[in-house]
This record gives sequence, C-alpha cells and structure tokens, in this order.
Amino acid sequence: ATLQLPDSGSITFGEIDVLARPDALRRVLGYLPQEFGLYPNLSAEVTLDHFATLKGIAERGARKALVAHLLNQVNLYQVRKKHVGTFSGGMKQRLGIAVALAGGPQLLIVDEPTAGLDPTESRRFLNLIAEIGEEIVVILSTHIVEDISQSCNDLAVMRGGTVVFRGAPADLIDRARGHVWTFSGRRPGDDLTVVSTLHLQHGVQYRVLGHPGGDALPAEPTLEDGYMWLMQVGG
Repeated sequence: ATLQLPDSGSITFGEIDVLARPDALRRVLGYLPQEFGLYPNLSAEVTLDHFATLKGIAERGARKALVAHLLNQVNLYQVRKKHVGTFSGGMKQRLGIAVALAGGPQLLIVDEPTAGLDPTESRRFLNLIAEIGEEIVVILSTHIVEDISQSCNDLAVMRGGTVVFRGAPADLIDRARGHVWTFSGRRPGDDLTVVSTLHLQHGVQYRVLGHPGGDALPAEPTLEDGYMWLMQVGG
C-alpha cells in the first residue's frame, strides 16, 4: 500500500515499480484498513460523494452516477439516506469497500475485513469480495481461515516475517491429508494437536492431527487442518 518501505527486495504491479513510483501505484490502488473512521452524522450517499470528490471525480453528474452504482454494488442503495452512525459493522465495512472502489482501482487491499462481523454479514461481505476479485486484483490479509477458503484462489502463509507456504488452498489442504482423525469417548493425549471439539449428545468428538490409535476414523482435511499441520511440522 506504499505506507512503509521494505527492508529489502522489490515490488512490481504490472509495469509499475512500486518502490520507485509509489504515486503511480496509489492512482490504481483501493485500500480498506481494519479500522477506519466515518462521519456518523453524514448519510452513506454524502459520505461516498465526499470521498469520490477527494479521488478526483469533479464533475457532479458523473459523481452522482458513480455513487449510485457503488451503493447498488455493495447493497446499500436502499439505506443511502441514513446516517452512517446507525449502520451495523457489516454495513460500515461494505461502505468502506465502496469508498475503496470509488477511484476505479486495479488493485484492492483489504485488511481483516470480517473481524467482529456476524456470520450473515461476514458471508455477504466475502461474496462481495469474490465478485470484485473477478475484475481486479484483491489482496486479502486475514487470520480467519474461513475468509480464505471462501474467497481466495492463491494464498501465502507467513510465520515470523517469512513466507512458509505459497500456493492454492487445495495444496495447503493436501499437506494435512492422512494426518487428520476424529474420535470420541476419551481425551486426546499430549502428543496430539486438537484442531476442534464437537459436543454431541453422547459425549465430545475430537478432531486431531496425528494418529490417536484405537477406534479413531480418518477425516477429510480442511484448510484449517492444512494450516495447523503446516504450523506444527514447520512447512
């Protein structure tokens, strides 16, 4: 996002040398940080019109058409006259995406977009990101594995500032294949990594990494299993 200089290396986006020409990247960049401020007493329509003006869309008619288009795209047109202070967290996030898209970016960077959202708003937001990703490049930074499984086709995992995996989600899932087991009726030993527990009517079912022996059953791995296995075995 050109907000910090890297310690080393190079970054290019298309033909843009990002380090040598940060202003060139900013002209094609949309950015939604994890936390951003909005004026609570302004309507969604006025808020978006304000940001469109800041992004250089000076002609009033063109700006009005763009605002209407973006509010429709993020499913906020029906509440365009309402104050932003009355919006839910998910509605504010969708308005934030509209702001990020106002300049017609070729690259969209989104940071922890579903943190604090309920499942309905989270799913709606990820569907929106997936639609946008069909047209432009979207970089999604998140710690929530479900966000990745629903919206990404290329992912990298970082640990301690180093990329320890890069590939398709299916490739990360395959890392855990043959190492995921489920069982119930006894507690897992210390040599096993518990991925999840499921409370059932007749006891607790454990999902673990590593073979627990006994009556355990092999399970189809998920992206979360792949991530946990990667962290456990070190890549």
